[in-house]
Amino acid sequence: MVEFTLPKNSVIKEGKTFKAAPGVTNIRRFEVYRWDPDSGENPRIDIYEIDMDTCGPMVLDAILKIKNEIDSTLTFRRSCREGVCGSCAMTVNGKNTLACTKAISDYPDTVKIFPLPHMSVVKDLVPDMTHFFAQYASIKPWIETQTPPPADSERLQSKEDRVKLDGLYECVLCACCSTSCPSYWWNSDRYLGPAILLQAYRWIVDSRDENTGERLDELEDPFKLYRCHTIMNCTDTCPKGLNPAKAIAETKKLLTQRKLG
Repeated sequence: MVEFTLPKNSVIKEGKTFKAAPGVTNIRRFEVYRWDPDSGENPRIDIYEIDMDTCGPMVLDAILKIKNEIDSTLTFRRSCREGVCGSCAMTVNGKNTLACTKAISDYPDTVKIFPLPHMSVVKDLVPDMTHFFAQYASIKPWIETQTPPPADSERLQSKEDRVKLDGLYECVLCACCSTSCPSYWWNSDRYLGPAILLQAYRWIVDSRDENTGERLDELEDPFKLYRCHTIMNCTDTCPKGLNPAKAIAETKKLLTQRKLG
């Protein structure tokens, strides 16, 4: 039998426990991944007991309460608190989500909070998004044209063409889908992953873009696109309710239709 052993410096240790104040009855327990690269210590799990009578309803509210009132050393990203910036993406009880839009009441027991999987950790709940955004830049996420713009108007599109962008433009690049994808875990150096491929399809089907052929050429690669095996983790975990797997399938269909002429 094959036996796998984690490197000693990556084994997660038991951390600190922060008990609720005496007399508090409405308590929820939060287990949070902690790692400080400057300390030289192993990662650990800290436990926080939170008085829910003085805490907001979302997971991000609990994290902010920990930061503001219990342990100021906790590090994480957040910005809009409305599910439109993607900053607070993390793994909660084993599933990637946005902490700001996920209700604590969705979890009946202990809430376990970790950084997004697969990515290197900068500190605590902060993943390194450098490679992810480099991949995003590689698909040229802007309109490319060959013809000059109209002299007296914007580049217009019909209502029918505009509808084709629904379910695509709403992506907030939180990386929840890509970091839930096993194909991306094993091949992220070359496979673009569901988030970037959904974004690529968004520009492919934009009627105002005039470089569709070149965009498809860039994706016709055994790794960039075809490492998707339709596992569907991406669609299952997307906090915006989008369907990256469908966008990937539609891109493959366009490439097949082009070959068939």
